[in-house]
Parts: sequence; C-alpha cells; structure tokens
Amino acid sequence: MHRLLLGLATLVGGAAALPAQAQELACEGGVVSVPDVGAFACDGVGLAGRLPVDAFATEESPAAGANNDIWGWTDPETGTEYALVGTENGTAFVDLSIPTRPRLVGKLPTQSTPSGWRDVKTYRDHAFVVSEARGHGVQVFDLTRLRDAGETPVTFAADAVYDRLSSAHNIVIDEETGFAYAVGSRPSSEAGLPASCDVPGFHAINIQDPKSPTFAGCFSDAAVETGSRTPGYTHDAQCVVYRGPDADYAGRELCVASNEDVVTVFDVTDKSDARIVSQAEYPGEAYTHQGWLTDDQRFFLVNDELDEMTGTTPTQRTILFDLGDLDAPEFIGAYDSGLTTADHNLYIRGGYAFESNYEAGLRIVDLGGVASGKLREVAFFDTYPDANAVSFSGQWSNYPYFESGLVIANDRAYGLFVLRPDVLRSTASEPRPDGTFALSAPAPNPTPGTARLTLQVATAQTVRADLYDAAGRHVRTLYAGEVGAGRDLALTVDGAALTAGVYVVRVVGDGVEATRRVTFVR
Repeated sequence: MHRLLLGLATLVGGAAALPAQAQELACEGGVVSVPDVGAFACDGVGLAGRLPVDAFATEESPAAGANNDIWGWTDPETGTEYALVGTENGTAFVDLSIPTRPRLVGKLPTQSTPSGWRDVKTYRDHAFVVSEARGHGVQVFDLTRLRDAGETPVTFAADAVYDRLSSAHNIVIDEETGFAYAVGSRPSSEAGLPASCDVPGFHAINIQDPKSPTFAGCFSDAAVETGSRTPGYTHDAQCVVYRGPDADYAGRELCVASNEDVVTVFDVTDKSDARIVSQAEYPGEAYTHQGWLTDDQRFFLVNDELDEMTGTTPTQRTILFDLGDLDAPEFIGAYDSGLTTADHNLYIRGGYAFESNYEAGLRIVDLGGVASGKLREVAFFDTYPDANAVSFSGQWSNYPYFESGLVIANDRAYGLFVLRPDVLRSTASEPRPDGTFALSAPAPNPTPGTARLTLQVATAQTVRADLYDAAGRHVRTLYAGEVGAGRDLALTVDGAALTAGVYVVRVVGDGVEATRRVTFVR
C-alpha cells in the first residue's frame, strides 16, 4: 500500500468468525456462501478455510485492527504448509495441514510499535520480518520452532534482530544467493552506516547464516551511476540470479525494482558497486508499486497503485514490459481488467499471474498472450464482499506457491483466506491412469536449491520416499509414514549439501511405486 495514504482506508465488516467447515466450499453459481459472514463472489476458486482478523490474537498479543502482507513456508521435514500473516502488531503463524481448519500456532509481536505496514519473507527455514515502525529492525525467526508448538497459540520471541536498520517498507530475499534487501528503509541512528544508506533505496544484508545477519551495503540514486533520471525511493523489488534471454547478463544477480514512477533494473552482483542497468517508463504513471518476473525472466508485470485513484485510468490495469534486452526494456502494453478498483500486489506461478486487487480480491490472469501485450482473466475470488470501489480496503496480498495448490490471501478487513483455485489443481499432482496415486514432477527442476514434489493416494496407506544418487546409492529418506486418502503429502528435496548432478526420488507404498528425477545445478 502507498505509505502516505494508508489512513484513508475504510475498514468495514469482517468481524464474524467463520464456523468450522466439514469440507471445502466450492464456488457454485458464482458465489461461496459463508453463514453469518456473507456471500463471496467467485469463479473457478473454492474456499478451503478462513481466519477473521480478530482470530489473530494470543494471550500476550491482542488482535490488531487490520491485516497486511502475507507469505508462506513449507516445513521440509513434515511437509506442513504454514501461512505467515502480517498484522498491525506482529506476525502470525497459521498451520494449514487441515485447510478447512486453519490453526493459529502463535504470533511474533512487533519489535517496536504497531504499524499498518509489515512484510515477511523466508530463507533456509527462517522468517525475516520488517516494519515501517521506527526501531523495528529486521526480526529473524526460526520457523522450525513451529513444530513443537501445542494447541494453544504461543507468543514467540525473535531468534535474532538485525538492528543496523531502523525500519523498512518491504524486505526482498534472493534465496539462491542468501542476500536480503530491505527497501524503503531507514538506517538506525547509531549504526554508523555510509551516507548511501540515508536514501531509502536498497539496504543489503548477508543472511547466509540466518541468525547472524551482517551488513553488505546500500545503493540507490545516491550510490550508483544513474543515467537520465534518478530512481529515488524504492518501494518493492524482485531479486534473482538471471537466467533469462539476454546473454550479456547471464548469471548476474539482478533486482527489478518499483521506484514510484519508473521500473529500474539494478545489477547487484557486487554489493559495494551496484549499477543501474536500465530504466523502463510507461504512460500515465502515478505510483509504480510492485511487480514480478515471468518464470522465463523475459517479461515483467507491474502494478500502479494510484493510477485509478488519480483518474489516470478509470479501471484497474497491469503494466507489461518485455525485458528481452535488459539494456533497453520495452513497454508492450497494459492489461485493462475493466474493474473499478485499485491494484496492490501480484505474483506469478507458471502461466498465471495472481493479482491482489484490494476490493476486487484475488484475480487470476492467464499469461498466454503476454508476448503480444494481452492477458485474460480466468478465475477470481472476491475476499471483500462489501463493495468494489477504488480504495485501500480489501485484499492486500497473496501467496500462490504451495505445492498443494492452495493459495493464501490476506484481506485487511476479512482476514486470512485459504483458497483452492481450479487452475492449480493439475499442478499439485500427476495422475496415474488407474487413479491409485499421483506423484507430481519435481519443481523447480533443475534447481540450485530445493525441489518439491506432491504425492496423493486414493487409499490410506504407509509409504516411504527415498533419495538416491545417479549411481543408485541411498542418500536420505524423505518420508516414511502414513498418508491419508485424498490428502496431499509434500516431499521436499533440499540440495544445499549435495553435489551437482542427477538424483532420483523413489516412492513405494502398498499401492504406489514411482520415481522422479531431479537435477541440482551450481
């Protein structure tokens, strides 16, 4: 959300708790009806479960007035999926192992004062949390502690706090390199940092040892050669090791940043000498807010949060860039949804963009025509049934990367939604012709870090999943235990300690026998 205008948001509804569901609620006749709450308009997306805002409380940390950002984490040992939910006064952790009954495991209270802006990302089973509240720094929380939590929600303490940073709007993490980038940041007054940290651009942090983060550098318009214009304040970004079509930058670490009125591509391979590669403009900019790369790193989709509010455009649009030549990005068009609403965050998984558009909720857009500047909405779930208007009410963000095919979304007024889009049902498993089991292909594959698979069985049984190297030697057991009928079992293969090469995942059970190959690259 635009940091200066949060106070204009009007919050209504969302107070009633969702009764326990016996099963997921399908989208029927264009709505999902929840007793005592309301009818949520939808198309191709079902409701698995929900937690209202007032459910995000522990004995020591009361519920806050509104939710904000969200992320997800999958336990590599148990396969349990968790929602990491930003609230005004802390970060909540929700167990999604029974999607119809999302369970609050506990809460990490804010490090300083409450704030409407909180952001969380993950690296090596740790959560990194920032806030715009001054004096907050970066909280580090070991997510494996969630395994030992009981039925009563726990009030957690951070495992570490990086205090050379006072506050930040967002935190961006490149999980491949182990560097975090706090954006919209302010340095601590006693940190003794260089002048380049005084401008709210990127504050780079080495998190390769998650509980001992260290300062790596700062860069912004005051720290890099800028060319024709200065990028100024950095609101959000995505940082990746580049494997896209421009061979000139192969293997470089790049950040594609939203800088209020322009998209800026930074080369951040050398944290002490970051460089601006290029800048991309588009017509009618009002507030370049946040964006995401397609999986092939060729195209960048970005949202402009204020163009609808300023009257630049009457309806919500998504801005499209072709980054095939990183030195000269090309604006190729804007997808106009036709919705009278404002946009906020979007993420891309495979051939779809998952857009959180405030009062219009979650919108799923097919990217098949992105090269020609054309997108197409294929599904939606409106988490804010009160209205569809241009405002800061409604859905803040979503996380679409669970292997189970669940998508979690955080609505400022109505809380956490656990959603089941039809377009992701086929990504969760690869069916066997006779229907006895389904084992997905590893994703991503090849990978420099972690690959995940999903197993589903038609009848409850005991299964064992093992990892073997190319020579047939047993490397480790991934899982040994019971799998319920129709339940998704997430299998995670962590390649951090493995040498590069091809490995085989073998799953055997009473009615299962299957193998999948996964390749680790360095």
